[in-house]
Amino acid sequence: MEHTRFVHLHVHTDYSILDGACKIEEIVDMAHKWKMPALAITDHGNLYGAIKFYKEAQKKGVKPIIGMEAYIAKGDLHKRPRKQKAHYHHITLLATNEEGYRNLMKLSSIAFTEGFYYKPRIDKDVLRKLHSGLIGMSACLKGEIPTALLNDDYDGAKKVALFYKDLFGKGNFYLELMRLGLKENEKVNNGLVKLSKDIDIPLVATNDVHYPTKEDAEAHDVLLALQTKDLLQEKNRFKFNTKEVYFKSPQEMMELFKDIPEAIKNTVVISEKCNVDLNLESRKVQLPHFALPEGYKSAFEYLSYLAREGIKKRFSTVTPTIEEKLNMELEIIKNMGLSDYFLIIDDLIRFAKKRGIRVGPGRGSAVGSLVLYALGITNINPLDFGLIFERFLNPERVTMPDVDIDFCDDRRGEIIDYLLKKYGDDSVAQIITFSKLGAKGVIRDVGRVIGLPYEEVDRIAKMVPNELDITIDKTLTDEKFLKVIGEKKEYKKLIAIAKRLEGLNRHPSIHASGMVITPGTLTDYVPLYKSRDEGKTATQYDMKSIEQVGLLKIDILGLRTLTVIEDTLNLLAKENKNIDIENIPLDDEETFALLKRGDTTGIFQLEGSGMRDVLKRLSPDKFSDIIAAVALYRPGPMKFIDEFILKKKGKKKVTYPHPLLEDILKDTYGIMIYQEQVMQAASAIANFSLGEADILRRAMGKKMFDVMDAKRETFVKNAKKNHINKATAEKIFDMMIPFAGYGFNKSHAAGYALLAYQTAYLKAHYPVQFLAASLSSVMDKSKKVRTFIDDCKNHNIEVVPPSINSSFVKFQPIDGKIYFGLAAIKNVGEKAAQEIVSEREKNGEYKGLFDFVMRLNADVVNKKAIEGLVKAGAFDCVDKNRAKVFASIDNAIKEMSSFRKERAYGQASLFDALAGENPVKDKLLNVKSWNKIRILLNENESMGLYFSGHPYENYYEIIRYLTKQSSKNLYTLPEGTEVICGGIIEEKRNTKDKKGKDMTFLTLVDLDGYFDVVVFSSLFKKCWQELRIGNAIVVKGRFSIVL
Repeated sequence: MEHTRFVHLHVHTDYSILDGACKIEEIVDMAHKWKMPALAITDHGNLYGAIKFYKEAQKKGVKPIIGMEAYIAKGDLHKRPRKQKAHYHHITLLATNEEGYRNLMKLSSIAFTEGFYYKPRIDKDVLRKLHSGLIGMSACLKGEIPTALLNDDYDGAKKVALFYKDLFGKGNFYLELMRLGLKENEKVNNGLVKLSKDIDIPLVATNDVHYPTKEDAEAHDVLLALQTKDLLQEKNRFKFNTKEVYFKSPQEMMELFKDIPEAIKNTVVISEKCNVDLNLESRKVQLPHFALPEGYKSAFEYLSYLAREGIKKRFSTVTPTIEEKLNMELEIIKNMGLSDYFLIIDDLIRFAKKRGIRVGPGRGSAVGSLVLYALGITNINPLDFGLIFERFLNPERVTMPDVDIDFCDDRRGEIIDYLLKKYGDDSVAQIITFSKLGAKGVIRDVGRVIGLPYEEVDRIAKMVPNELDITIDKTLTDEKFLKVIGEKKEYKKLIAIAKRLEGLNRHPSIHASGMVITPGTLTDYVPLYKSRDEGKTATQYDMKSIEQVGLLKIDILGLRTLTVIEDTLNLLAKENKNIDIENIPLDDEETFALLKRGDTTGIFQLEGSGMRDVLKRLSPDKFSDIIAAVALYRPGPMKFIDEFILKKKGKKKVTYPHPLLEDILKDTYGIMIYQEQVMQAASAIANFSLGEADILRRAMGKKMFDVMDAKRETFVKNAKKNHINKATAEKIFDMMIPFAGYGFNKSHAAGYALLAYQTAYLKAHYPVQFLAASLSSVMDKSKKVRTFIDDCKNHNIEVVPPSINSSFVKFQPIDGKIYFGLAAIKNVGEKAAQEIVSEREKNGEYKGLFDFVMRLNADVVNKKAIEGLVKAGAFDCVDKNRAKVFASIDNAIKEMSSFRKERAYGQASLFDALAGENPVKDKLLNVKSWNKIRILLNENESMGLYFSGHPYENYYEIIRYLTKQSSKNLYTLPEGTEVICGGIIEEKRNTKDKKGKDMTFLTLVDLDGYFDVVVFSSLFKKCWQELRIGNAIVVKGRFSIVL
């Protein structure tokens, strides 16, 4: 193919967060269309998108040039010049070879981990050490040379240019010419041309690309306002004063620089110098070598030993079938060079179990591995449930295995610390992730920036369906949505801009579970990012890019359910009830009875109202029913739930597409709901190996039509050998396609189902201990606490109110009751609660407020904590008049402070302070008692629930008379339904709309739950005086679900 003679070398993608508006796929397509031989991306200070870009460009036959527009500090990168606003310049860097690529990674890593000050910065000293393999360019108007020229400092510009010429070497530093329609550019360009002649530095033409087409200038301007949190109409906001920074065609660039043709020619010269070959397609997995015990010559030898020893413990008799499957898996692991990977995971699990950290039974396709089961990494026998190893590790499609491991959420940090200690903090990091401008969010963001009224934008955004992967384009197929958009030209503008920005990166953050371990120093393999919020180090490459460069990725997940199970077992052990949860019977009648009732509050994966309804109708009576329920209750397969239930109950005949599929589909009543069934069907009908069947499943699921067409031909041809005609084979193949797309991974469903069953078993047999542990697991989430308290009532379990003399840190089961945990009270927390309980256990019960304050560390149990305790009723055990106790807190603190000062001077003893028959009551202030409503509101404020009653009870009859709905049935209604409901105002959040008018958000509560209400400015000005916390109100409006 004959290429054009121009290459874009200065391009910002959407990985220049909220600054660049170029999607990688879009600009690569444009480069390909215009026959550019190469393309560079140069995002601000980072390499976030480097691997994605590299892969995409190679796929389209465009040579990828990896670059970065670096921020270079004016002095030492470690210094933070507070009074200096412009404390950095820009410089464009391009990698010419693998050494240059590694140096870019190191430079960007240093910028984030050492030089971050508003921006990730390097300095000249760092660049001196890491310039090899790089081409430098003078950058935009914020470059050091252009800045000097703008300031009429030609000698200064010359000095800097000579520095970079000397640093990068002759022919490796270029002066960037940009013609963007700005006077400043022309002034700088004139100076750059003169410099080029005076000191022999070549020129290159670039366009500082920030968006794909000229028409995108307006959308890009909105993006900048979104970045700076400004409105478009604000005069002094940051913006570009040109509409020329788009991805111009080669012809446009050639015309623009026809008077300086060498600047265009040099774009190709530079591109020919840049030849980074990352060899991603054939790159081997880059694993750390696991340290072997003495006597073992290879990782595979040690892994084989552990697996064979483990299989003997798992099975009383190792049958030929088990032996054959084990050998097959080990051989695949060996051939794929993954023995070290399995040993690293095994070592991590052994550490966790040795430390008493509960590990999940397994999640994802890894549950299908017999080797992992033998090692104790997973706890589900794959042979019992027809799970497939090739779904996890396919020898015919070499990809990194994905082992996701669940640990107790409160001990995940210990696992991370172990990895850091064992492999070194320079070889272990968390992984970055990027939030996107989604359909709903981008409509709200753009609406705010262009100044549309909140209620109008809110109305439009709410019309976007709450569906996975929903887009504005999909929403535009809805006639109602189209009708609303057509009401005003401003709405059309809103949607047009939102569509252009939809899908762009919005914000980097750290992935909740992903970790990477490198064989050596991290920055030899990946660039690093440092979170400004948490100060944690992560890779600049996301999960997919990490896998593509062949690095070891481990998902370490903290799962609250495991903490609940562990805490329940510990509570039972204190009562001498020792339960081996890993070996409970999977056919327990009481457990299935609980599931059939839909009594699933706190049950993993099964507690949603929709799932409860499914369980009641399904009446599960075997473990495979739970696996099926987990797999079916998802978008896509959900439509088969009714059919599944009817067939299970014998109300609808079970049929099979072909007799060869009966064994595969009989457990799911002829319905294909698992990805593994698609694979097994391809194997049974067309003699596909399971590896080849997995490739077909993946191609079907990802709509890879070229692969599907090739496989279809093979499928039909092979089916003929099984005496299946072409029409039947085609029909079965077509039937498999949708199932491959939305079918659930059975291995994953089995892992989830086991956790669901274990929690259901504990709740069915030990509800008091289970609910106490569940409550303790959500102490910082008051609405969750409320849900579990309600469930306790449903089970006739008394929850004893909080007390400074009988409560413990967490929720505690005692004699069939649950004692409220002090740490669940607002502003108390675990540290203060522990101080209260420890002092009580050491020196006896508290006699009253003054005794309490005198005995405790005021830095730990502070005034806010005491106020929370009083409002929650925790002092009722010493004085039931909460108002008096609350009013006396300041006096008690003053007396404690005074006493401690006297004690410091040797003038008092603790005995003196506590002497007297009853010193506490005498010192309480005599104030008016709180009324019932005030008591209840204070309880709700401090505990998130009304404990001694409910304010709604006083208004129940009148609200029921005036309303049509309650919180219980509200969420069953279609969006847009007109509703009339009422409740007590529990929360109120006043704000202003975009016109500066007052409005408010309310949370209302009734006996069944709570719901939110938006009161727009037009109504708020009429009734604001009535909208007080504690007031009962009735509201009329339209129902909407906001995610």
